Amino acid sequence: MTEPTVPSVDAGLLAEPRLVVEPGVAARVSAIAEPVLQGMGYRLVRIRVSGEAGCTVQIMAERPDGTMLIEDCEAVSRALSPVLDIADPIERAYRLEISSPGIDRPLVRRSDFERHAGHLVKIETAVVTHGRKRFRGMIAGVEGDAVRIKRDDVKAGEEADVLLVMEEIADARLVLTDELIAESMRRGKAAEREMRRDLGLSPPLAEHAKRELSKGHKPKPKKPPPQNTKKHRLAAERARRGETDPYEGD
Repeated sequence: MTEPTVPSVDAGLLAEPRLVVEPGVAARVSAIAEPVLQGMGYRLVRIRVSGEAGCTVQIMAERPDGTMLIEDCEAVSRALSPVLDIADPIERAYRLEISSPGIDRPLVRRSDFERHAGHLVKIETAVVTHGRKRFRGMIAGVEGDAVRIKRDDVKAGEEADVLLVMEEIADARLVLTDELIAESMRRGKAAEREMRRDLGLSPPLAEHAKRELSKGHKPKPKKPPPQNTKKHRLAAERARRGETDPYEGD
């Protein structure tokens, strides 16, 4: 099977640090997995070690654009399995599970909050902020080292518009909405089309289409009206003979 091709991206975006990192055993797995993922063109989202099915190591990863197809998960699993077997970060047998972030995904990087501005999010902070540690509301944007949230769970006397420092965020996750589902489906279909082109399963984009995508969608210019119709030829012949158009002025 041909490996999926991840489009080239800015190195800074690929290596962007996470706001939340795991402790303990998950941290040891992260130290091994993250360099492998970056070398393949993917970003680590989260690692979770649980007692499910004896022991399960779930590694959540994504492309830099936030998408992750089944083929990507399979490629990551094939690359990581032998590396983890050699490094042996867990003392007992475990089951490795590679997954996508999902639609109601965790937000672990600054770019995650920027990309999902306008969507509903649940946030839990590590310290008390604005008199509480849990917030729910729409992401209004990123300002410096903080994210602005317009809360939808405001009680009497509380501020609706709050600024949360990113380094103080312990957990952040998108809330499933119709708008979020629609946007996720659009991104997934675009990523699948791109992968099929990379694998040669679909014809590549024409140069003019690439230029349009890079500049954003623009309406096609209207074609000029035809200049060689029967009416034009008759008018040209009358002009040559010095005659006037009998319909002129109607």
